[in-house]
Order: sequence, then C-alpha cells, then structure tokens
Amino acid sequence: MAHHEQSTATFPEHIRKKRNGEQLSAGEIRDFIQGVKDKTIQESQIGAMLMAIWLQGMVAEETLALTKEMMMSGEVMSWPAEWEGLMVDKHSTGGVGDKISLVLAPALAACGCKVPMISGRGLAHTGGTLDKLESIPGFNVYQSVQQLHRILEEVGCCIVGQTDNLVPADKVMYALRDVTSTVDSLPLITGSIISKNGPKSLSALVLDVKFGNAALYKDLGSAKLLAQSMVTVGNSLGIRTGAVLSRMNCPIGRCVGNTLEVMESLECLKGRGPNDILELVTSLGGLLLWMIGRAGSLEEGKKVISTTLQNGAALEKFQNMMIGQGVASQIAASLCSTNADYYSILRQAHYQTELETQGHGTVLDIDGMVIAQVLHRLGAGRSKAGDPVNHSVGAELLVSLGHKVEKGQPWLRVHYETPALSAEQRLSLQGALTLGPVDLLHTQPLVAEIILP
Repeated sequence: MAHHEQSTATFPEHIRKKRNGEQLSAGEIRDFIQGVKDKTIQESQIGAMLMAIWLQGMVAEETLALTKEMMMSGEVMSWPAEWEGLMVDKHSTGGVGDKISLVLAPALAACGCKVPMISGRGLAHTGGTLDKLESIPGFNVYQSVQQLHRILEEVGCCIVGQTDNLVPADKVMYALRDVTSTVDSLPLITGSIISKNGPKSLSALVLDVKFGNAALYKDLGSAKLLAQSMVTVGNSLGIRTGAVLSRMNCPIGRCVGNTLEVMESLECLKGRGPNDILELVTSLGGLLLWMIGRAGSLEEGKKVISTTLQNGAALEKFQNMMIGQGVASQIAASLCSTNADYYSILRQAHYQTELETQGHGTVLDIDGMVIAQVLHRLGAGRSKAGDPVNHSVGAELLVSLGHKVEKGQPWLRVHYETPALSAEQRLSLQGALTLGPVDLLHTQPLVAEIILP
C-alpha cells in the first residue's frame, strides 16, 4: 500500500512534467495506468493527464509504453496451438454506414481464419457493430471466454462486446476522454485501439483508418500519421499490423441505421452488395490473408475473399455465427434465404418518408456526416453510454455518386418513429446532397493507400 501512497504523491509531478512538454519514463507511464486501474488516482487527475497528453502529444517510445501498460492491465487470451497463424482481426476508426465487420468476419472464417472480433457500441455519430447485431432478435453480444472458444472452434468467427477484465484501464480512459474532449489524440487513440487488440494474441491485425468529412480525421495527412503510429506500435508488440486508409465522405453502401445495415450486410453476403462495401471488404480481408501467408499477394487475397461472397460460403458462416450467438436457427435460416422477407423478422420503423431532389444534374456528393447527425437525433444513436437506441431508425440512399437525376426524383428514404422528422431536419438532409454538372464529378478510389507492416 505504501508504494501507492508514494506514487499518488508524485502523480502531480507526472502531470506537470507532461504539461510542460517533457517525456514521461516507462515507469511513470506504468504508475499512471496502474493508478487508473486500481482507482488510486482521482478522476480529476486522470482528466488532467489526458489533457496534458492531448496538448503535448507523445513520442513513439511513450506511445508504445502507454499501449503496452494498457494492454497488460487486463487478462490476455490464449488459443489452441493448432490456431497458430490463423487468428486475425480488423478494427475501424469509425464511419457512417460502416457495416464492414458483419461481412468481413464471416468471409475470413470461410477462408479458414479464426476471427475473435471484440466490437464497441455506437457513440456520437458513428454506429456501433454491437448495436447493429442486436437488431437481430436473440443475438447475444455477451459471451463468456468459454463460449467464445466454442464459437471460434465450430464457426470460426464471433462478434462480441468488451468484457470487464479485458483492458480495464481502457474502459475508464475511454469514458473520461469522451467527457474531457480528449478523444482525438494520436497517442490516446493508438493506445486504446492497439491495447484492445493486443490481449487477443492475434497473428495479424488490419486497421481501417478513415479520413474525410464523416471521419474523426478530415484529411489524409493526419489519418496517415495515426495509421503509421498504430502500425508501428502493433508491430512492436508482436502483432503483424497493416492499415488501409479509406475515404469517408459519403455513407458506405446505401444504408445507414442498425436494422437497415444488417439487411444490407446480408445482401452483400448473398453476392448482391454495392461496390464500395465490396472494395473495402476485399481490400481489408485480402491484406490479412496476405499478411498470414494464406495468399501470395494482395490481389490474390482480394479474389479469395470475393469468392466467399459469391459462392455462399461467407453467408453460411454468418448464419452459423448467428446461431452460435443465440439466434433461433429458423430465424437465422430465413434471414439467410435467397429472397428473405427481412421485415417479417427485423423491426421496421412506423414511418418512411422520401425526400425529393430540388434540382437536376449529376450527384457530386452526399454528406454522410449530415445524415448521421440527423439519424442520431431521431434515435438511431446515443449521446451517452448506456442510452437505448431505436434499431429501426435509419436512411436508405436511392441515388449514388455519378447518378444523373431529374428534379423531384426521390433520393433518400428516411425511416423514423418518435421523434418525428422535423422540417428543420428535412432541410439539413436536403443540404447533404450536392448536384451539379457532370464535369465537376471527381470520383476517387475508396482506398487511398495501404500501409504494410
């Protein structure tokens, strides 16, 4: 106990040191994370340290020490020896309509990988994978370590929530970053993301680092710094880590909102998905297959992933994952049937309203951030952890970039209940659509760059 009292006394020194832009030693960082975990330092002190880190940043050694200490704060998972080299995962920095995990996890499982995805809930404008899956009746995102092993053994992939004993320091810091405006800090994001993936003893990890007006980082340059930081730290901790830098302006796919995104994911798994989702799923999955030596090149990896979406192998894995995580087998089977009547199982919102274009021309841009913010206010997201979400709320895009439209053509279908869609929100949504002459259309590839380990 004496040790903790003594380190508490020196803790203001550590804060002052970081505040003044000095480098913290590995021991000082260990004291900090230990104090966060054991609750021996006050929340106000943690907040002050987070702000000091946000303001002054950290050098690579500090970021590595921070991540390592966070990772060691909880239990580390171990897997059967025969899974050696097959444990893979993907983490996204968050976007709008980002349903990639729902398609990628089963596709990788269909390639013989083991995918222990530990996902989060939606906060602010980004949707959470767990909320999406919970719109499927019976789907349980809370599984014990034993159940996790069983599902990975029998199916090959599972998507679950974070347990209390996995990286407990991150849970505390994540919540405090949210209320102290220190979310967008490079070392803190690196620490949070890599420490959550470290204890899973992965063979390879791929990061989808998004940039654009609907992402945390608005430009490629700052997103690339984050990607490089995470790739460096991940590889230093012994996880083969690569990153894909992807544009996040328009929503990914055509649907935003929990139930609607599940429907769209199922369509992708049936080989009928939109091209942008396919591009991301095959790029991320192909990179992982190449990193673990299951594909000779990125291109070959992309083809292998694509095949699992075309031939039904990934769909079958998703069906079995649903059953493994508590969905009744007849519900899983009917959702995965070729001409599924989704709304006979998934909740449909009471009201649908279509917005019409106010002019004519070519669709130049659709602002995903605006759509996400309106849907959030309609109940699709949450403002603080623990708030309920309405799974049925969402929006479907009826046009895509490069489409030529006439005036008065429906371009967006909004699904809502209470609160109702206000006139002001309609105006906001109309502002998300940019029309213009076709020569102003600049289509850029979704994947801007790939950072290899």
